[in-house]
Amino acid sequence: MSQRLESTSNIWITGASSGIGEAVTRELMQQGHRLVITGRRQEALDQLCALAPERMKPARADTTDREALQAIAADLEAFGSLDMAILNAGTCEYLEIADYDSSIIDHNVTTNVVGTARCLDIALPALRRTAQQGRPATLVIVSSSAWWFPFGRAEGYGASKAALTYFAHSLRADLASEGIDVVVVSPGFVKTPLTDRNDFPMPFLVSSEEAATRIVSGLRKGRTEIAFPRRFTWTLKLLGALPQGLIDRMAASMSRQSRKEQESNG
Repeated sequence: MSQRLESTSNIWITGASSGIGEAVTRELMQQGHRLVITGRRQEALDQLCALAPERMKPARADTTDREALQAIAADLEAFGSLDMAILNAGTCEYLEIADYDSSIIDHNVTTNVVGTARCLDIALPALRRTAQQGRPATLVIVSSSAWWFPFGRAEGYGASKAALTYFAHSLRADLASEGIDVVVVSPGFVKTPLTDRNDFPMPFLVSSEEAATRIVSGLRKGRTEIAFPRRFTWTLKLLGALPQGLIDRMAASMSRQSRKEQESNG
């Protein structure tokens, strides 16, 4: 049986100032855990910490900035040994193929992959110290279900999440002998400030609060893969299992339809 979150835990959360990160922060705060929360906006972090100042500590940093992360390394153990790190900070930028710009790929990969990797520079040593004490240590990486099917305009975002998931699975293999669990979270569409900018229909959209409930529930149950909502993620997995030629035709058709809708709305 999983021991995750059974008792009061010390948890680091990145991307905590909005969206899924904020909702997960609120959910874990309500359950009595001690939280170190990271984001780029100090005011938003302070507002969250005011909800339970004795159990929450702000640690402002840009996760793509190696020096900024090193500056908050000691904060991760402000309440004692670090039991869990939830690496959630990320971005989503779409590519307009008619105006191809490689910087879109760069932004997605730097924030979603490199930023997460840099967080491990400070999270992994802390989690190792916890595991060496014989206590459960858990690394949670928030990816996406988007990379299971090649959606148009998602060259940068989907590729970054595919890389991030592979990174997490490889970490799981390497860290298993050290007793550190690696959990991959693969949400579908979640209503956040990022998805509010989307100009296309988002099937099975869930609120950030519902996403947080599913993530925390999955962690408590000891799951290493947390994907939701099921109807959406199962559909993507089934589509991704089709012959590549059929996938290519479907993806191209969906991309053409999306462009037509954008043009008609414009």
